[in-house]
Amino acid sequence: MSFLTAYKRAAGAGSARRGADRHWAQTVSSAGLLVLVPLFVFTFGPMLGRPHEEVVAYYARPFPAIVAVLTLLVGFLHFRNGVRVLIEDYVQGLAREVAIIVMAWLSYAAAATGIFAIARLAL
Repeated sequence: MSFLTAYKRAAGAGSARRGADRHWAQTVSSAGLLVLVPLFVFTFGPMLGRPHEEVVAYYARPFPAIVAVLTLLVGFLHFRNGVRVLIEDYVQGLAREVAIIVMAWLSYAAAATGIFAIARLAL
């Protein structure tokens, strides 16, 4: 017979004993995206349909390049964390581990590709 109260049993961060850190990371990245996405839309929008030389000159300025890089980085990290939770909820066994590794790799590769493209424009 256990003499633990309900609070003492629940104090270990839930039934899975993990997950609060991921929830917090998703919350922080969501708050960051609330600021970054409108900034990205307002800095990227005017360049749609413009000639290549004009876009290169625009992204050579630091503010649009930094906003674009931060939006890509935070967006893909948010995506990686969200897909990881989704995979953990709906996939079992070895497929779970493989899917988590593949999706993490893809999100890092996509973020690196986007950041490299912006760096090429900015430099």
